[in-house]
Amino acid sequence: MPVLVSNLQEELPVEESLIKLVEAVVLQCLKSEDYSPEAEVGLIFVDDAYIQSLNAEYRGVDRPTDVLSFAMNEGEAMPEEEDSEDLLGDIVISLPTAQRQALEYGHSFEREVAYLTAHGSLHLLGYDHEDDVGRKVMRDKEEAVLNRLHITR
Repeated sequence: MPVLVSNLQEELPVEESLIKLVEAVVLQCLKSEDYSPEAEVGLIFVDDAYIQSLNAEYRGVDRPTDVLSFAMNEGEAMPEEEDSEDLLGDIVISLPTAQRQALEYGHSFEREVAYLTAHGSLHLLGYDHEDDVGRKVMRDKEEAVLNRLHITR
């Protein structure tokens, strides 16, 4: 399972341990949904200005957010894609927002990044939180993934 991690921000250091953590979270999400562990996921760490520009462009919301997901498997498959690699999509996480939220919620920065990674991964797998039922399903799945990896508050 290739998780391709890119760091496009300079505000916070990205240690190897954080990269291994997000890789483990993505793999656990795929495993929990019986999805191919060979799926390719891009995970990009950015700052608030970068994610704000993406949020404005793709969602019409001109403010920073914590995580955005861009699924490659939405809509109907193109004929030439049938034999290609399984490109699941990209997850974009604002590390400064994750740091602020970790302080606000009273848990570690690593736990917050892991949670946002699980949240983004579930979006790539087709889950959403547009209503109360979807929100509960996603929250339960996110917490289950973190619990399996022993990532606590």
